[in-house]
Amino acid sequence: MRAWCRELGFDDVGFSHTRLDRYEARLHDWLAAGMHGEMHYMEAHGDKRSRPARLVAGTVSVISVRMNYLSAAAAPAWRVLGQSHKAYVSRYALGRDYHKLMRKKLQKLADRMTEAFGSFGYRAFVDSAPVLEKPLAEQAGLGWIGKHTCLISRTSGSWFFLGELYTDLPLPAATPRQDHCGRCRRCLDVCPTRAIVAPYKLDARRCISYLTIELKGAIPVALRPLIGNRIYGCDDCQLVCPWNRYAHLATEADFAPRGGLDDAELLELFAWDEEQFERRLAGSAIRRIGHERWQRNVAVALGNADYGTDVVAALAAKRDHPSPLVREHVRWALLEQQRKA
Repeated sequence: MRAWCRELGFDDVGFSHTRLDRYEARLHDWLAAGMHGEMHYMEAHGDKRSRPARLVAGTVSVISVRMNYLSAAAAPAWRVLGQSHKAYVSRYALGRDYHKLMRKKLQKLADRMTEAFGSFGYRAFVDSAPVLEKPLAEQAGLGWIGKHTCLISRTSGSWFFLGELYTDLPLPAATPRQDHCGRCRRCLDVCPTRAIVAPYKLDARRCISYLTIELKGAIPVALRPLIGNRIYGCDDCQLVCPWNRYAHLATEADFAPRGGLDDAELLELFAWDEEQFERRLAGSAIRRIGHERWQRNVAVALGNADYGTDVVAALAAKRDHPSPLVREHVRWALLEQQRKA
């Protein structure tokens, strides 16, 4: 099975049981504290998220896989973050949407297993259902959940996607990896909005990935200046993680940057109308936020950019945008630009 996974393009695979008791307790505490913000789907499925057999009847084992996504072709992240007129897009979203790609590969794995072992029960997931992906991957020996709440591999860093195959096969469970974060707190200290409120605890309501992707309404005014030029997601905690010196680059061609999003100008992206947004981002995970939130995010980044008459002109042209959400963020951005003039 490991050989099949390598042939299919997965970079690692592990097997785990389905007991997630301690993770379930952490999830309940996190939800009770309201740290999930408007991600109501995190509490919408009862215990199906932490008890795999409740989600897929008969599940006794989980096959967890990962695929590296960091592309050698992408513009250096810190360089883009350091240029206020550029747009920073999280490295995972620069290429083609990984959801379908990985699900197809998991289906091919299941087909091979069926040929070899006969018919069995299974269901494939890639960030697409109430599944505790990182805890399952941790139990499968793919790494440990770091202080920033991302999964880290001692030999491969953290720039990878996860996927799962729930099965009714009694597979041998792996031994979970030891936590190697030690006394390091680089991820906590670098977070622009201090969203990592304690080691291993993320307040999503402050996280730039949540604010630019999950949040449907207005971004809190106090957090807008802290977002900088990050228009879709944030990678700072991974960029400073010492274990990412061992990160492996993606071998999947579809994860290479598309449409110049790794080094794009904010003004160019702000000029896109809805038709351009849909066309230019076809096949991208970014499309899910829609054009309105895209405009909201870019407006905030333009407000944070160095003063420029071209920036002011672009914002002023959308001062009376039909969307109240966009209007509010455009007007905030104009005030920020005027303050810098």
